[in-house]
Amino acid sequence: MKTLTIAAVAAATTAIAGAAMAQTTTLRIQTHYAPETESGRLAQEFFDKVETMSNGEITIEPFFSSSVVKSVETFDAAATGILDCDMTGGAYQTGKNPAFQFVGDIMGGYDTPYQQLSWLYYGGGLEDAQELYNAYDMQLIGWWVYGQESFASTKPIAGVEDLKDWKFRSPPGMETKIFEKLGATPIVMDFTEIFTALETGIIDGADASGLSNNVGLGLYDIAKFANFPGFHSMPSDHLACNKAVWDSMPEHHRAIMSTAMESLALRTALTFEKKNAEAAAMLREQGVTLSQWSPEDLATFRAAAQATWPEFATTPEAEALVASHMAYLTQLGLVSE
Repeated sequence: MKTLTIAAVAAATTAIAGAAMAQTTTLRIQTHYAPETESGRLAQEFFDKVETMSNGEITIEPFFSSSVVKSVETFDAAATGILDCDMTGGAYQTGKNPAFQFVGDIMGGYDTPYQQLSWLYYGGGLEDAQELYNAYDMQLIGWWVYGQESFASTKPIAGVEDLKDWKFRSPPGMETKIFEKLGATPIVMDFTEIFTALETGIIDGADASGLSNNVGLGLYDIAKFANFPGFHSMPSDHLACNKAVWDSMPEHHRAIMSTAMESLALRTALTFEKKNAEAAAMLREQGVTLSQWSPEDLATFRAAAQATWPEFATTPEAEALVASHMAYLTQLGLVSE
């Protein structure tokens, strides 16, 4: 009995010591997605999974719909300590260095999320991109790519001809240059301003997100035209964290975050394969016109996009990333040598 008592005391002491030694991490993470959208739901699932996998050692305080700072300001807010992590996308940071365009949304490049993720994890992309992020005191943890985006429009959007004088919300960066070449009028505005701008007629259409997310945002309550499947943009939403915060995290916490991001990437791509198809069927029933662009119009867009890449490859970092993408796209047979 005495031996059992000593053993029990020893076990309790070990447990208390272990609990005292357990390291904890608290992360404040902002995303531009609303919690009602499919991407917002997946983000919350990611947060929950991280907390569960870490046995509660990692606590995440999420901020949806860019509720702390504007979407474009999220990266700087994380880098300066207002937040800990940015869960928007690299393309918002092209004003810092055009290289961010080629980790945010290459446009006219990959056809599927799986190809784009393959470049990141197996084409040397993560290593190349990490140098860029580290230069701004940030660490790229991973991507979640939902696939090709679809427009929302109050006017027909069936082909290149419909782009003439078409005013639409565009994120900053290369997209504005590409669509100006095709006759459109891009207007850069924050993600959170899209609904009101459509409602008031400031814009004719919007590049917001994939078809299912657009439904979640309520855009097709106003805009009765869309294109599907999408073709013009396949943004790589990222998770990027303050590098000092990341470096201070225990190794097993970093491993949990990285692994959970890989899971989020796969679940996002698979989810939107299904959700976009369901959204398309629902919208057709509701009288929304969905247009599939012809091969000729798609070729016109791809040519305009690829002709714009060199215009943004104006820094050594951007040049290196474009070269990396071109080599991998060639290997995949998506670009001719």
